[in-house]
Amino acid sequence: MIIEKNETISIKRQCELLDLPRRSYYYEPKNESDENLELMRLLDEIYLEHPYYGYRKMTAVLRRKGFHVNEKRIYRLMKLMGIEAIYPKKRKNSKSKEHTIYPYLLRDRIIQQVNEVWSSDITYLPISGGFFYLTAVMDVFSRFVLSWQISNSMDTSFCIEVSPRYHNWQKTA
Repeated sequence: MIIEKNETISIKRQCELLDLPRRSYYYEPKNESDENLELMRLLDEIYLEHPYYGYRKMTAVLRRKGFHVNEKRIYRLMKLMGIEAIYPKKRKNSKSKEHTIYPYLLRDRIIQQVNEVWSSDITYLPISGGFFYLTAVMDVFSRFVLSWQISNSMDTSFCIEVSPRYHNWQKTA
């Protein structure tokens, strides 16, 4: 936004108008050294073979190869390259403000007979090219599958159709 060869407004004044420190205008970023570029190439090779290595293990591998490096340097280069170790990370359970939390009504209930409590669940089955969705309704006491349905899309009609009452299901004892 600053015009270098402006005869009416100086660079100093242009920087003031833009609320930009003059040193930011004159700053020229330094490029990475040849040694760091070589280290980055090696880090990339190691990462392709062992994506689960973090900066500590990468430092150890490079030291075994004869490079005199410290962990802070390798950490900075890995961060600059946008690579990090692949490992199971801590899960964050974030609750939505709009989500209603329903009480668990079966906490103190002892289930003693068939058809006292039913449960339902939806899961997906991976196949080549996509997923199938499976919905099942089970009797909690007997663990008998009362009804189930498979669909290639997870819509509400597919979930409603699986209900045993929808199929006029009768108890077979």
